Amino acid sequence: MTFSATTILVLALVAALIITLGVWAYTTANRLDRLHVRSDQARLALDAALARRAVVARSVGAVLAGLDSDVEWVERARRLSTFADRAERANWHDRETVENQLAAALSAVDIAALPPQLVAELADAEARVLIARRFHNDAVRDTLALRTRRSVRWLHLGGTAPLPTYFEIAERVTPAASTGLEVDTVRTSARVVLLDENDRVLLLRGHDPKIPQVEFWFTIGGGVDPGESLRDAAIRELHEETGHTADPSALCGPLWRRVAVFPFNGELIRSEELFFILRVQQFDPEPANLTFLERRSITGNKWCTPADIVALDLSGETVYPYHLDQLLPEAIKAVDTAQAPEVRSIR
Repeated sequence: MTFSATTILVLALVAALIITLGVWAYTTANRLDRLHVRSDQARLALDAALARRAVVARSVGAVLAGLDSDVEWVERARRLSTFADRAERANWHDRETVENQLAAALSAVDIAALPPQLVAELADAEARVLIARRFHNDAVRDTLALRTRRSVRWLHLGGTAPLPTYFEIAERVTPAASTGLEVDTVRTSARVVLLDENDRVLLLRGHDPKIPQVEFWFTIGGGVDPGESLRDAAIRELHEETGHTADPSALCGPLWRRVAVFPFNGELIRSEELFFILRVQQFDPEPANLTFLERRSITGNKWCTPADIVALDLSGETVYPYHLDQLLPEAIKAVDTAQAPEVRSIR
């Protein structure tokens, strides 16, 4: 039996395609394996940094207990030691909550009452947690970006390894790192890009109480309270600012990270903002529990299309984050595919 030149060419192309696919699958599987190893190592490094902070926190508690017999001082020292013990014993699933409780207890400590060497140890321990957490979340982001690709999932290149998860805790940062500015407040914020069934996003309108004539628009959200996870803070802010109640598990993300330094109400604020996505049926927002400052600064709301966002910007009323009209397709895709998105920085 003989083959025509066309048949031979087709067979050669098929063979080349199979070989190319095999090489791609092999290299992708190897890359994914390396990313999983990196994620595991980053998690171990984060665990070690958290464990060291717990040890230092226990030392701080011991020093506080010996400084004064006042009931308040003793109770503060006891709580600090208790949270440090819990942090060391907690499993990974409960670790975020416990670590946020420990961070809140450390925030209440007057470092002026501590020996200088212990202050330095505490600062070093917290800086190591901050760095380790960011390395861990970067590793998780890179792993998920490859692992959740459709071709990788179809070919089961990830095997049976569990998907890594982000570690979401409020960061205690005192200096305005990377800004070079002396700020009054440093905070971590959870924000929600709230989409309706027509792909419109709900924006709030507001102004700085010190500059009421300058209006701007922004997404739902606000600062994370001590002991709160990012998801819980996002859901709380959603309810407070719109009256809508949602399940934290319904949030997609975080998808974006934004670091902003801005003046507000006479203070200079540095905010690390993490954005979740949530799709709901359109409703009329009715704030449930605004603070006094929010009642003074929030003046309206609107479900906006990308064209609406462009029009608002052109009218002189800035929309935050910048270029939200161009970012919306990414948010829509992320929430509709229900895949863990890659966290990336935006302005």
